[in-house]
Amino acid sequence: MNYVVYIIYSNKFDKYYTGHTNNIERRLIEHNSAKAGYTKYYQPWVLVYEQRFNNRTEAMALEKYIKSLKNKSRIKAYIAGWRSSTSRGS
Repeated sequence: MNYVVYIIYSNKFDKYYTGHTNNIERRLIEHNSAKAGYTKYYQPWVLVYEQRFNNRTEAMALEKYIKSLKNKSRIKAYIAGWRSSTSRGS
């Protein structure tokens, strides 16, 4: 099964949220729903980063690393590096 580490962003509140899932489309819908937990307060969310893995252990390790970055400037730099390395534009 494939797992995805993702970062979503709330432009309205300038907040990032990092997580992992095996269904990114469903998870983004959940984050933007009225029944969401923490994320319902900062909607709307847009997907700004995703990386796929073959197993959950690897996905959880990257999620933990990204969460350790803690501040926005480090997370923005991480996303910018990913975009430039994958040619996804700015």
